Amino acid sequence: MTKIFEITHRDGAARIGKLNLDRELSTPTIIQIHEKDSPIIDSGSLWQNAGIPEGISKKIVIAPHKSLPLHTEEDIIDQMQESFDTGALLSQIKAISDYSGIVIHPFYQKSIDADMYVLGAAKQLENHARDFVNSIIRLKENTRADSLLYVPALATPENLSMLVYMGVDIVDEILPTIKGCQDIYLTNSGEYHLDKMYEFPCSCNVCSCNTPQELIKLSKKERAEILSKHNILKLGEELRNVREHIRSGHLREYIERQCRARPWLTAALRLIDAEGTFLEKRTPLFRSSTLYANTTESMNRVEIRRFAQRVLERYTPPDLDTLVLLPCSAKKPYSISTSHQKFINALGKYRRYVHEVIITSPMGIVPRELELMYPAAHYDTPVTGYWDKEERAWVSGCLRSYLQKNSYKNIVAHVHGAYREICENVAMDLGLNFVYTADEGVTSRSSLAKLEQAVSGFENTKKRSGEEAKLDLMRAAADYQFGRGSGDLLVSGAVVKAPFPKFQLFSGKQLATLIPQYGTIALTVEGGLRLADMPNYRVKIGDFLPHSSILAPGVLEADPQIRPGEEVLVEGEKFFGVGRAQMSGWEMKQCGKGIAVELRHSKTID
Repeated sequence: MTKIFEITHRDGAARIGKLNLDRELSTPTIIQIHEKDSPIIDSGSLWQNAGIPEGISKKIVIAPHKSLPLHTEEDIIDQMQESFDTGALLSQIKAISDYSGIVIHPFYQKSIDADMYVLGAAKQLENHARDFVNSIIRLKENTRADSLLYVPALATPENLSMLVYMGVDIVDEILPTIKGCQDIYLTNSGEYHLDKMYEFPCSCNVCSCNTPQELIKLSKKERAEILSKHNILKLGEELRNVREHIRSGHLREYIERQCRARPWLTAALRLIDAEGTFLEKRTPLFRSSTLYANTTESMNRVEIRRFAQRVLERYTPPDLDTLVLLPCSAKKPYSISTSHQKFINALGKYRRYVHEVIITSPMGIVPRELELMYPAAHYDTPVTGYWDKEERAWVSGCLRSYLQKNSYKNIVAHVHGAYREICENVAMDLGLNFVYTADEGVTSRSSLAKLEQAVSGFENTKKRSGEEAKLDLMRAAADYQFGRGSGDLLVSGAVVKAPFPKFQLFSGKQLATLIPQYGTIALTVEGGLRLADMPNYRVKIGDFLPHSSILAPGVLEADPQIRPGEEVLVEGEKFFGVGRAQMSGWEMKQCGKGIAVELRHSKTID
């Protein structure tokens, strides 16, 4: 673990951090690698007999290296990477600077311990989406969570957001400068050749004082200096833009727009999503911002896939015989929308006989008990009435998997349009009989009357009281957060107090509170102790008594499935507490700085 880098904001693999060298830098950052006062010093190439510079302190020194083209054969890469004694070079660097960097070929498989890793042959990864994604994932997964990643000579305003989204911390001005020397004008939406431009779209100092026609008349050197200056300014502007998107939790939405600038960036996003675990293990359980599902790629977001997976694997429906399938609504949570209020009124006293599940794109299916859970109550998506094949396949798959796992005597589908077509296809595939109650519109009087008539006509069906429905909600939230079986342990013998959506669970003492902003439950110490037999979401600390927070160096063990925002149980030799994770469990064990858990309640144990 390193003592010079502290991650302060996370958004998937992207992060903002404090890098403390001879001066403090905020990452992601742009460096001028060849400037004298650069915080990062390149020792140079061993092909030219480079050596480690002297008289350097509080800077990261990149060890002398041997670079190879991207598509060199793997045995040659291994032989060349190991032909010089990396360990000895890093030891020499530690003696003069303490902070070391190492150049790694994108296809090199082995890990070397350093404070910073430089991705070799990075420029050649441009337009090669699969190599780009695989190289960065391989390097990030084989290095410490708080190590730095520097990708040289690749960043431009149009691809910088993707680099940061993949976890790149440091870039440079090399490529914008090269582009300026080639008479290429950069923007975050693409590049333009100067001789084909009529006006500059930018209002920076460079562009507001010049026109393309005036620049063309200048000498090659003068033109290169001016264009390079503009390109570097645009890169800096884009960096600040990206950092703000990380802070607001909207980097993914920005990436989905920005990747359209180049086909290889779109391909990279799709490949990252297809990989699965790389982003999932770095993505928080919830965000304070709205999730905008505006593109086809939105259906592959970690938050949406995770929700669908947890519904299938962790959620247990209430013990009822009748399922009612309902369409989603624009207003969230669904139950406060006008349409769902009409459904609830139509169900009337029979509502306690049925289990409600909402069908929606891109979420798939949302049990009523989980309608507050992020992102079910926190997304927005364009509504056109048209569902493409990908949407239909995804939602159909979610509904099919749910009905294969959970059986009902009666299934009522109060849906129309694409919703009904999905239900009809799933019913045919599974050999089930659905009762359809919406012939016109789902909120028409005749359709609502049919819904009431359908649910009232089922005889000898199971029912639940209002109190049981409240406990089912708390049970479902606990299972969603801590794993199947946790809900039964938590709600056994308990009662729910306070009105929806601010439920509080009591059994003598308070056990948990429902947090309506995210749909999650926050435990008290007594609630946490009820889950003592569950192995999940536990953080083990050393022999000390923390107060408001637990720093990463104090963590001995942490459940690797913990994600930022998860409710966790903290155990020490004489300590027990509950709180919210600020980083993933695997990060807690690897990071040398930063808050691992924000404690809410705690007690000492004799």
